[in-house]
Amino acid sequence: MAPRVIRPDPQPAVGTRGAVSSSHRLVSHVGASVLASGGNAFDATIAMAAMSWLLLPGQCGIGGDAFVLVREPGGETWTSNGSGFGPDGGTPDFYRDLGLDSLPLTGPLSVAVPGTPAVLSTLHAHATRSLKELWEPAIKAATDGVPCSPKTRADVAEQVNELARNPGARTVFAPGGAPPRVGQLVRQPELGATLRGLADDLDAFYTGWFAHRAVASLADSGAPFSGEEWALGAHAPHEPAITTTYSGRRLHQTPPPSAGWMVLHQACILDGTLGRLDQLGPEAVHWFAEAARASFRHRFEHCGADNDEWRRALEDDAVAATRHEIGRTMATSAPVGGAGDTTSMVCVDPDGTAVSFIHSLAFTFGSRVTVPGTGVLLNNRLGRGAYLLDGHPNEVRPRRKPLHTLNAWLVDEGSDLVAAGNCPGGDGQVQWNMQVISHLLDHGNDPQRAVSLPRVTVFPGSDANTLDAPTVVRCEEGLDPDALEELERRGHRVERLPVQRGGPGGSACVVAWDPVHGVLKAAADPRMDGAALAI
Repeated sequence: MAPRVIRPDPQPAVGTRGAVSSSHRLVSHVGASVLASGGNAFDATIAMAAMSWLLLPGQCGIGGDAFVLVREPGGETWTSNGSGFGPDGGTPDFYRDLGLDSLPLTGPLSVAVPGTPAVLSTLHAHATRSLKELWEPAIKAATDGVPCSPKTRADVAEQVNELARNPGARTVFAPGGAPPRVGQLVRQPELGATLRGLADDLDAFYTGWFAHRAVASLADSGAPFSGEEWALGAHAPHEPAITTTYSGRRLHQTPPPSAGWMVLHQACILDGTLGRLDQLGPEAVHWFAEAARASFRHRFEHCGADNDEWRRALEDDAVAATRHEIGRTMATSAPVGGAGDTTSMVCVDPDGTAVSFIHSLAFTFGSRVTVPGTGVLLNNRLGRGAYLLDGHPNEVRPRRKPLHTLNAWLVDEGSDLVAAGNCPGGDGQVQWNMQVISHLLDHGNDPQRAVSLPRVTVFPGSDANTLDAPTVVRCEEGLDPDALEELERRGHRVERLPVQRGGPGGSACVVAWDPVHGVLKAAADPRMDGAALAI
């Protein structure tokens, strides 16, 4: 039985003058409007990112982090890394002296320096319009309010007690201690005023009035920020993409501390195998699962943001050994892992510039801490991403960035774009991105089918918060039941899931180039309320 897609016969959006995809209809509308009025992919991405902060406030914000992968019309690819350090005083002994055996997942001690503004600054150097103009729709939405979506209400309801403890978060998201009703206007006037001020002077986020207020507030709450590490977050320069080949094309990814190398690792392991197997049949799912577990094991055992151990996993001998083990053994295990809350977008403009952008607060509403008087929620990336394990390469250290789950991918062939994409979802990201890439390249699926097929997820992965979880393969509804039984005979503990909606199953975005017809095809994941638009 062939795998069933979530929505019958979904079709991609098709156009010739640009395309966008995101996890919210209005975010996509903003991006498409910028393209239609003559803006480029950088303009559209900047406008979409800001609107996301209002419409998907649990997933992202200017107090979060971001990664971007860009392909320019001539074929040059580059990335920008928007992740930040923890506090300068945040040594392992500092946390242990507080009686901790792991980093807090919420509160001031969970915060890392936000990197999103730095990435947007890098993108804006290639834009054609002012930040004030590109952020105006978001500023207006913050002031006038946006209708609360079912997703936002569910996010607030899940975190309402913690949000209610913070005055800034409580005023916006839990007035009276309860989440807003679906359709109720959620206004963020303080955030609107902050964005208006930062649109005139984005450097102030790291070295001006905003930085002083943020660092002072965190320090007063016990987080040992000096301000120097905060200022260092201002720069997210161009970096080369990391690249391998898959199915005869070049696959580009965002470098560490992004998890992009894990997609390349899986691609090296799976290349030449999946195309000859039944799509999402038991053998293919076994290979997907075992390749992912191999990546998670290597990450947990060897990798940190400031070493090159990830490269060792991609060496020919290491890949060959892993392929041999997967081909001859039953199910194995991976170390640790968890979920996350993130959102992303893809944009390709009429000139052929492609931008794959992903941003996050780490967990839903991040640290649940706001900078007083600004409306800015801060991430919990340090608590989520760094370990408190003696001597570990990902152990929390001053001026060491925690490892990330965020990544963005792009495929090209010669001088042509093939596809660009991304997918939120914590440790699911690297797995679901690989699956979408395989569906596109190994099986020739159009983008909408590729993002709509059932997902397979190894759990746990390597997040710091689920160190002792049992190993399972989570299989979304739509796979052949006989295939699942065969996986169990091979030693996999299979967890059968219904179709995952509202975030747990991810929200993949893809824009692809169809060279036969000379058109762009864009797709948005049916698991979220997103949209793909082409012009």
